Amino acid sequence: MNPLALELNEMIAGENPVVVEMLSDLGENIFFPKGILTQSAEAKEKAKKYNATIGIATENNGPMYLDCMYEPLKEFDPADIFPYAPATGKPELRAKWKEKMFKENPKMQGGYVSNPVVTNALTHGLSIVADLFVNQGDYLVLPDKYWGNYRLTYTVRRGAEISTYNTFTPEGGFNVDAFLEKVKDCGKINKKVIVLLNFPNNPAGYMPTVKEAEEIADGLVKIADSGIKVVAVTDDAYFGLFYEDTLKESIFGYLNGRSSNLLPIKLDGATKEEYVWGFRVGFITFGSTSSENTPDTFTALEKKVGGIIRATISNCPHPSQTFVLRALDHSNFYSDKQKKYDVMQKRALKVKEVLNSGKYDDEFVYYPFNSGYFMCLELKNVDAEKLRIHLLDKYGVGTISVNKTDLRIAFSCLDVEEIEDLFELIYKGCKDLNK
Repeated sequence: MNPLALELNEMIAGENPVVVEMLSDLGENIFFPKGILTQSAEAKEKAKKYNATIGIATENNGPMYLDCMYEPLKEFDPADIFPYAPATGKPELRAKWKEKMFKENPKMQGGYVSNPVVTNALTHGLSIVADLFVNQGDYLVLPDKYWGNYRLTYTVRRGAEISTYNTFTPEGGFNVDAFLEKVKDCGKINKKVIVLLNFPNNPAGYMPTVKEAEEIADGLVKIADSGIKVVAVTDDAYFGLFYEDTLKESIFGYLNGRSSNLLPIKLDGATKEEYVWGFRVGFITFGSTSSENTPDTFTALEKKVGGIIRATISNCPHPSQTFVLRALDHSNFYSDKQKKYDVMQKRALKVKEVLNSGKYDDEFVYYPFNSGYFMCLELKNVDAEKLRIHLLDKYGVGTISVNKTDLRIAFSCLDVEEIEDLFELIYKGCKDLNK
């Protein structure tokens, strides 16, 4: 093992050796190299005369650039656009995002977390978690309503075994008991389990109630305290888009600092929250296994993340980090977000109004939803993939078939006045296939 990796593992073990045991083989062996980046950082601080280190071209005491590239970006300092960003992200952005998380998640206040590390959006964060914590044969617990890309990231890339539970109870709430039973059963096999909590859920669009969140968190703590190592990952891609009486913050805060055997990891980003899908700015933040501060563990984990980023994409794009930072500092940031939230909420509530009419119940009903971008129909009489193709071919309507019975609808891209017509066409499509 490289001495730098060993040093990081010893830093973690000095505060909680269980976290080292949670790491994958790759996670134990990864480190942030003291190579070009470290030497360049030292030179940036001390090389006052000439700095001939990092591989960019300079001119007139700043980065070299093409005038035609800079023309639409002239509000920004070239130094905030053209050079490489640090492997772990722009420091000012990391600090601002941490401040934002504590402001928007009351349960996090008073607890300790790492500095967020910038990722190339949230999918990249999921991949980093897989690299750090998943060995072949480790169990990942997911609801039966889950985003298909998890399979690629955790099973195909890292060899995890996915085990699912029924997402909803017959009464229409989150199936806490089934979830905890599945975590317990999988945890007994390897004495370690990775849990992925995607709220609001993709594809179903469900956010737990406060009571359900408390039960989920308390149950995971109990399982961890029984001796099972739990890596609890919160996929908060659709954070803030809560339209009804639900939990209004990440469940991460309910998990943080509660058990030496439970490591919470928060994945979020500007992608969906701030409607900047093409910017690819996400974050990974580590929670604590203790009510006390664990700075060495946070530093070591951040450096391991930096090592993975360095080994894969080198660093994340600088311009988009600058753009997001500027938005976060803007006086209209929250008022602008509220306007877009209002639009999204109206769309979600209109979907419910249309479906609650009962006029389509002989062909489909909907799974519980209250948040996010999506909702799912449960089809009663037709195959979802056949319906998807038929809707495309006959009516020019695009939907997503999740499995044989479930059809995902992105109400996020429908104007309110379009919603009823969409479901009329889906209903017609079902009737066509029934003939």
